[in-house]
Amino acid sequence: MKWHSLCAVLVGAMLLGVCRTSSGQAQAPQPPKETAPAAQTKDVDTLDHIMAAVYDVISGPAGPRDWDRFRSLFYSGARLIPSWRDAKGVIHARSLSPEDYIDGGKAFFAKEGFFENSVANRIEIWDHMAHVWSTYESRHAKDEKPFARGINSFQLFFDGTRWWVLNIYWEEEESGHPLPYKYLTESK
Repeated sequence: MKWHSLCAVLVGAMLLGVCRTSSGQAQAPQPPKETAPAAQTKDVDTLDHIMAAVYDVISGPAGPRDWDRFRSLFYSGARLIPSWRDAKGVIHARSLSPEDYIDGGKAFFAKEGFFENSVANRIEIWDHMAHVWSTYESRHAKDEKPFARGINSFQLFFDGTRWWVLNIYWEEEESGHPLPYKYLTESK
């Protein structure tokens, strides 16, 4: 195994808490370090419900959002990662905590209506993990034409009781980089 591959595996194992004791037994995953506000059961009991809750909690007319509801959807250490191309075509990504997202979004949401919804989801689930490739549209008002579209890549975790968002990584569509048709319809 190449050194960089080994490092990636070790770092990934440490980050996920998948370490083994000297006897070779897997350690139990550690609970979230931060205490998220209690989630509404109807927001986190199914994968469909948590996906709908994420879109719903950030959507609405100009004004405040229910940030405690937003926080309740995310597992400790969760990340929100926008990516984009700059004017020179260089691709960038920025990693945000849910608190960073809230702090950065408050001023925007206070003065702008924002409604985002999923138009197509491609879902993969195995055991306690799920990945949702979610094509989205964003509007300033519910009945307006979308001002943006893109892909949200969700990684989610089921702890045996409820679903948690671990990461949301997204890229917005650009005129020179349109969404492929296959991502505008539900997968079969």
